[in-house]
Amino acid sequence: MLKSKTVLIFLFPLFIFSQSEKWPAEKLQQDLNIFKEIREKANSGLYKYRTKQQIDSIYNWAFSQIKEPKELIEFYKIILQITDFEGSLHNDTTLPDDFEKKYSSGNVFFPYPVKLIQNKLILNFKNEEIPLGSQIHSINGIETQKILTTLYKYYTTDGYNITGKSIGIGSSFAKYFEMEYGAQKSFLVEYSLPNQTQKQTKSISSVSNEIRKENFKNRFSLPIDSLQYQKAKDKYSFKIISSNTALLSVHTFVIGRNAKDKQHIAYKKYLDSCFQYLSKHTEIQNLIVDVRNNGGGTDPNDIATFSYLAQKSFRENSSAYVNFQKIPFPKYLVYEETDAKKQQEELKDFEDEIKEEFPKLVGEKYLQDKKFNLLLQSDKNSFKGQIYMLISPRIASAGSLFASLVAGNTKAIVIGEETMGGYFGHNGHTPIEYELPNTKIKTQFSIVNLEQDVPKKTNQIFGRGVIPDHEISQTLEDFMQNRDSQFEYTLKLIEK
Repeated sequence: MLKSKTVLIFLFPLFIFSQSEKWPAEKLQQDLNIFKEIREKANSGLYKYRTKQQIDSIYNWAFSQIKEPKELIEFYKIILQITDFEGSLHNDTTLPDDFEKKYSSGNVFFPYPVKLIQNKLILNFKNEEIPLGSQIHSINGIETQKILTTLYKYYTTDGYNITGKSIGIGSSFAKYFEMEYGAQKSFLVEYSLPNQTQKQTKSISSVSNEIRKENFKNRFSLPIDSLQYQKAKDKYSFKIISSNTALLSVHTFVIGRNAKDKQHIAYKKYLDSCFQYLSKHTEIQNLIVDVRNNGGGTDPNDIATFSYLAQKSFRENSSAYVNFQKIPFPKYLVYEETDAKKQQEELKDFEDEIKEEFPKLVGEKYLQDKKFNLLLQSDKNSFKGQIYMLISPRIASAGSLFASLVAGNTKAIVIGEETMGGYFGHNGHTPIEYELPNTKIKTQFSIVNLEQDVPKKTNQIFGRGVIPDHEISQTLEDFMQNRDSQFEYTLKLIEK
């Protein structure tokens, strides 16, 4: 999901914890203080969606929760609540690897994948215990709505967006449930069969992490909601689907690390060939652009793709800044290198990059140099017909930047569901990671606060993702038949 340029990663020696160990309140308070100071100094997006009063308020709440000793997992949940509250999908806070491995060992997980369909929790796996498509009303006596609300903090989204959290819940429900409610030997599930209201109960056994992962790989909805595209041939495709309509699918922008990478060069050549074909075959007046599974990637894949849809010059963003040139609290940074001397070199290189791209201090912001945000031109073969863009809650980071540019700067008709990435902007580009000294909890966030080069529109709301012109979501009937309702709707719209 990261639209990253540079990442500092170094594995410190891991501290060994027991699950039941309680940390002294003063140690937790020290870590929380450091966590707060790091984000105030380094995180340019801290007040993007929240006022200083709101941020201060959530920290007051957090400190009130750690006046007595607490287990590490409980402190972690407090940190997660703050991380999620800030409103950036690039925020990521994790437990120490060794602790999480021990905490999640054994048969403790909910066995079956689930999916949120029209705000209902639906079983997403063929099995002999609870029928596929059944709606789950409660688990171990906890109502579904309460479960979902408590799990939101485990998956961050931009601004005030909620739809994107369905992606995290759908992919990691069992893991989040175990973290939130503890290890379970079994699960008493209250459910109703598809299209029925009568409730039934069934006790099912918990499974290991390995079985949980295997079941997720074999989820029923896999054919139309794959989240991973590893092979180049699966990442993007182009085809003519009728005499007047073509389909361009770009499932990820993880296509090489930069403009010189051979994967990016191959992708650019592929786009050239596709749009040269369209420019020669003027009878193809409709282009469906499907980016529903695009969770982001790296420059310049997003911008290169948009250049074939743009009709005028554009920029990647209208403004961008960071809070610092010299990295705050370097002793808590997570580095790639293990040698102290090499760490200093790594730190210097990182700071030199920051100083080059963000040289000018205006007020309390270091602004991006214009040479890193050049005025870009549309491609000579850019598509002149009608664009139909398919979007979903999966779209994030570079994916949402692309979707925002298309929605804001073309006459595209946007179909689907709100993206998790913001329409007006986000914090991205350059992630850094810190490790808290006592608990060894790691926290990562992106330091560049950018406003995307998009206009205000009546249907676009600050703090929300790209809002579709036609909101179309999958129904239970669509799910049971693995039917692509958004794509079918688009074809009917073109027919009209």
